This record gives sequence, C-alpha cells and structure tokens, in this order.
Amino acid sequence: MQFAVIGLDGTDESALSRRMAAREAHLELGKTMHDQKHLLYACALLDDLEKMMGSIMVVEFTTREDLDNWLKIEPYMLGKVWEKLEIRPCKVGPTFIQ
Repeated sequence: MQFAVIGLDGTDESALSRRMAAREAHLELGKTMHDQKHLLYACALLDDLEKMMGSIMVVEFTTREDLDNWLKIEPYMLGKVWEKLEIRPCKVGPTFIQ
C-alpha cells in the first residue's frame, strides 16, 4: 500500500533546531528506505520565508503496521520534530513510478 505522510513541525522557538539536529539521521534513513523501495518521494514543506516547517513523504509498505513500525524509528518522530502527523492511503500514478 502507498501512503502520503504529512508531518508538520512544532511552532515553538526550538522547532527548527530539533529539525536540524535530527535531519542527517532522517536523510540517512530516507536513503535506506529509498534503496529498499519503501520511500517513493519526499520533500520539505516551506513557510512563506522558505524556512522548513514540515515534510511530505510518499511511502510504500505491505501493511499499515509496517508503516507504523517505520514511524517508531523515524528520527523526526523520535526527535519530536513532527508535532502533527497525517497519514492517508494514496496511489501514485504510473507516470511517476520509476
């Protein structure tokens, strides 16, 4: 199943610092997930000043339980970067599948 994961960062003064502290581990895990065909696409969400304030990830897992297991080790979850999380089943169109 494919899922859109939308994580919105906290809005407190330390939010960007938490993101930057977890970012390298988040990117490393993203590369591993991409290599394993679990991460299809990802991007940082930007505010009006082009400051990172969230993420969108399109992932593919066999089950929702597998997705939940990934979230248990996702650095942005562990580092309390994402304050709000929305997960929706989705389907990436064939034009975009590599």
